[in-house]
Amino acid sequence: MSDYAKILTDLKNKRYAPIYILYGDEPFFIDSISNYIEKNVLDEGERGFNQMVMYGKECKMSEVVENAKRFPMMAEHQVIIVKEAQHLSREWGDLDAYAAQPQTSTILVFNYKYKKPDLRLKVFKELKKSAVMMESKPLYENKVPAWINELVASLGFKIEPDACQMLVEFIGNDLSRIQNEMNKLSINLQPGALITPLVIEENIGISKDYNNFELRKALGARDTQRVFKIAAYFAQNEKDNPIVVTSGTLYSMFTQLLKVHAASSSNPAVVAKAAGVSPYFVSELITAARNYPMKYCSRAIHILRDMDMKSKGVNSHDTPAGDLLKEALVNILAP
Repeated sequence: MSDYAKILTDLKNKRYAPIYILYGDEPFFIDSISNYIEKNVLDEGERGFNQMVMYGKECKMSEVVENAKRFPMMAEHQVIIVKEAQHLSREWGDLDAYAAQPQTSTILVFNYKYKKPDLRLKVFKELKKSAVMMESKPLYENKVPAWINELVASLGFKIEPDACQMLVEFIGNDLSRIQNEMNKLSINLQPGALITPLVIEENIGISKDYNNFELRKALGARDTQRVFKIAAYFAQNEKDNPIVVTSGTLYSMFTQLLKVHAASSSNPAVVAKAAGVSPYFVSELITAARNYPMKYCSRAIHILRDMDMKSKGVNSHDTPAGDLLKEALVNILAP
């Protein structure tokens, strides 16, 4: 994320590189930088003659180079964006000479998604001298809340930690989808508004009362009545509450509790670091740790693994997912 932020800052300050190699498994950061260049480097009047989008499936690297060598018409720069550049992976050699001496008035962008180019090739030795290269990696789920907070702040809003966690539990680390939901949400909010769980429920369709985040809280507090109320709701709405997501959420919870038990101190800062969570959720984890000693956490993980296997058809006779979840919760809550 630090490389991504630096590249965007440079672009906003009109510090352009002649070549951008954007590659990796997370398409969001690649698209974000590429789209910024496409929409902001040239003004509307300049784009007609000086901006081109090419596709790796439909062109050759030699064609890309030929276009990159042209001079802009009545503009300071020309922009060439090569999408699906992974389809040109066998043609990097045709970029050797251009990489050694790129046209300074051209901004050439390669979007190379879901793969990593062979950086041992000769061309990349030259590209490291003249190009901006960024590997776009997926965010770990525990890093997504911080990213959501930055996104929300950039849109001019604030978000409550519970609302942020609802998004993570519901959407995971699909950054493009989170951004789309936040963009839609921003249309209905006043500038500076606070995004609460109720706002998420009303605008995105995630129940503020019946979701994996609330199930986790209720289970940690050993609030049996609430646990089974949520489980019953999940059973009635299986499509919107897939058991595989619930299994992952609860598995993560008990894994974190094991880390809390193993922590060197009960100091909130130490616990937050050990469990990899925001300090906001430490008190919730400490309560859950009191309710589930280490051996109970290990047992819960075993129960959840068994539930997950059964939900996938292993040693199961087509038992409904809702019943599998209720059975697992009964066993986890057992003395």
